[in-house]
Amino acid sequence: MTVAAEARSHIAARLAAVAAEEGVRILYAAESGSRAWGFGSPDSDYDVRFLYAHDLAWYLRLEPGRDVIERPLDGKLVDLAGWDIRKALRLLLRSNPTLYEWLVSPIVYADSPLRERLAALFEAHASPAALAHHYWSIARGQWRREIEGRSVVRLKKYFYVVRPLLSLAWIAERAGPPPMAIDALLADAAMPAPARAALDGLLRDKRERPELGAQPRLPALDAWAQGELQRLDPGRLALSGAPPRPMREEADRLFREIVGATH
Repeated sequence: MTVAAEARSHIAARLAAVAAEEGVRILYAAESGSRAWGFGSPDSDYDVRFLYAHDLAWYLRLEPGRDVIERPLDGKLVDLAGWDIRKALRLLLRSNPTLYEWLVSPIVYADSPLRERLAALFEAHASPAALAHHYWSIARGQWRREIEGRSVVRLKKYFYVVRPLLSLAWIAERAGPPPMAIDALLADAAMPAPARAALDGLLRDKRERPELGAQPRLPALDAWAQGELQRLDPGRLALSGAPPRPMREEADRLFREIVGATH
């Protein structure tokens, strides 16, 4: 999904305002959420996520400062949330998939070489077990809260079960971080024809209509999702765990470089 020039200009202005108000440097900014996942509607929010850094003195204080910046949804459907680079690197060391999704988002608002460096570091050292647990927990939680036991469901909630399950299947097969967009996940996915047809219809409607609304459940997708939740339970998958020690040393070096503490 492309982002109109007017929306990009508004987002750039909001990021610049955050930088000025908070006294930080915006290192990278991208779209997260349904627009970047590939199932945004014409009226979907813009979920702008960014990484930032303070000057060196901020990191040398006795009391640590807040490492998150948030700005609520505005009249143009834009909300912003950012992580301090130290927080981001700590999450990278824990193989946090949300950070990786920001880094590989197909919609970028403020780019820099740092994006490729962080993504490469993540890809080289990420724990497949941690990735799998993250996506399985999301899929299982969404299934239980939004679909299981209901006869009528909000159809868009299927995407929040399907995409994590596709991501989990990717991890189980390749032992590495999955792509963010649902089309990339579907390119090599093995889905039964009835489930794939139901999903393709949902995707088409979601991308073209403002709201799917609540309707009867989709049996073909239900059967596939239930089977995948069982098959891809991380407890049944033989996946490696913690990242190696050299990754921590590399992250430390990168942090010192970014905040100007390299001498």
